[in-house]
Amino acid sequence: MTAATRRKSRELAMQMLFQADVGKQTPDEVSATFWKAGDKVEPEVRGFAEDLFRVATTNLEKIDELIATHSKHWRMERMAAVDRNLLRMAVGEMLGFKETPFPIVINEALEIGRRYSAPESINFLNGLLDAVAHSLLPK
Repeated sequence: MTAATRRKSRELAMQMLFQADVGKQTPDEVSATFWKAGDKVEPEVRGFAEDLFRVATTNLEKIDELIATHSKHWRMERMAAVDRNLLRMAVGEMLGFKETPFPIVINEALEIGRRYSAPESINFLNGLLDAVAHSLLPK
């Protein structure tokens, strides 16, 4: 799978998390409605996006706890919805796909953030993901 393919999957997974969060939908409802008939999404892009979404939603409580622990001055509900779900996607990848080095996960999340988040969010996302990554490293 190429880097561009994986990035597209990450974007789609973030969008699925956003739909679940903002639309107050269950993961099953999102899975049933996210993919539109006629969408030309490569099977491996869709597969990895669904895997990321499943890992993030299955571990949402742990992911949100990690984010909340390392965002000292921001409550989850006060974060921009895009940032909150981008963080969830990235932390989910850190937890569920250990073969991907944390710096790559962080860099990919920041590149997606540059497209979807406010410019002032990038430093926040970087600092928070770096802190979470360090907390997940073996001691």
